[in-house]
Amino acid sequence: MFDEAFADLPVAPAPFSVAEVRTRQARLTSGLSNDTLLLLPAPPESTRSNDVRYRYRSSSDLMYLTDWDQPESLGYAMHDGTSWVWGLFVQPKDTLKEIWEGRRLGVNGVLELGMVDRAHSIHDRDDVVRGLLESASRVLLRQHVDHELDALVRTAMTERSRPRQQFGTGPVALEDPSARIAELRLRKSDEEVAMMRHAADISARAHVAAMKLPSTNLNERHLQAVIEGGFVYGGGDGWAYPSIVGAGVNATILHYTVNNDVCAKGDVVLIDAGTEYRGYASDITRSWPIGGRFTEAQREIYTIVLDAQKAAIAACKVGAPYNAPHEEARRVLAEGLIDLGVITQSLDEALDAESGELRRWYMHNTGHWLGLDVHDVGVYRPNGEPRVLESGMVLTVEPGLYFGAWRPDVSCPPRYADIGIRIEDDVLVTDDGPVVLSDACPKEMDDLETIVGA
Repeated sequence: MFDEAFADLPVAPAPFSVAEVRTRQARLTSGLSNDTLLLLPAPPESTRSNDVRYRYRSSSDLMYLTDWDQPESLGYAMHDGTSWVWGLFVQPKDTLKEIWEGRRLGVNGVLELGMVDRAHSIHDRDDVVRGLLESASRVLLRQHVDHELDALVRTAMTERSRPRQQFGTGPVALEDPSARIAELRLRKSDEEVAMMRHAADISARAHVAAMKLPSTNLNERHLQAVIEGGFVYGGGDGWAYPSIVGAGVNATILHYTVNNDVCAKGDVVLIDAGTEYRGYASDITRSWPIGGRFTEAQREIYTIVLDAQKAAIAACKVGAPYNAPHEEARRVLAEGLIDLGVITQSLDEALDAESGELRRWYMHNTGHWLGLDVHDVGVYRPNGEPRVLESGMVLTVEPGLYFGAWRPDVSCPPRYADIGIRIEDDVLVTDDGPVVLSDACPKEMDDLETIVGA
């Protein structure tokens, strides 16, 4: 199954270069005063039950600025009077723990990577950080990630110590660096785009493997198992978000994640699933017919959604406002439903935010930023106005139509009852026009019917 689907998977991109990570660091510190101390804590490991832990996922900001993703870590940056110095606190070498939990790079191994200038054992964190705080007037720290670190910083800011009294040393200001880092993360470098393209390539092939499953006795969980198994088989980090696998009426529920219902032949199944690669997310949705053939009614709705998606992708241009793809998608969806007689209003009336009929069948935005988080960082409306798209930004484009006959708030057209269709791709904005990173995943109806198992 997977051998065939992944036979043409491109070679994985090389790990991030030292130059790439050092450039990110320099871009951030170029806007900081020399009396600033930046602290980037890794989140703690989380217990699932008893002594079983959830799979660990580090802080995206820490990964972005140090390319380090291990638990019990803390990154920092400080100015030593001559230049900015980057450091990491990491788990030290420990043979007994490594026997049980896996090999560690340790302090010396981290330095050899070249991403930071200094490295320390995490066991020395508090003493070293106290010293760093004494020489800083301003601290950049996202609070509520590491409560012990928060307390350490609060103490340094509020205690009336002898050095503070005599020399006026120690921090007096605290700022969350998230907004600063978000602005950097919003524009992807070539190396980041390569990671995202590879994540999308893995996800696309996992989707195709799921499409090829025979329809006999098919359950949503079977599709989920194949697609998530494909993520791992292809070299991904696992799922980037909980997979949505909704067949029939379940496809009309936007964030359906039960994934344990029968897939009846003739139903459309909506699968919204993507993997991460080196922390970078992909996000793909495909809708296809169980058994391999769309009904006439399903084709009508699918055609409208696909046309809307293509129009929205075309609107992902440098200089366009962020909401341009959304407005294009809404226009095409409304026109299509007016032609089918589902919407009885004029186009302008149908698009009205308060009273338009389109929002009965299309109730979400057309996309979001994508990167180290599946709903990635970056303000959409700085100063209240839609952000202008720039080269290097990556966003999803995912229009849909959802006709849930179970809904008491609308009267669902019987012809389209329980049809839910969404089509989603990952789109890179470039000076030469939009580039679909997830283009390896088929979405034309004829192609889907050829692939899908009978």
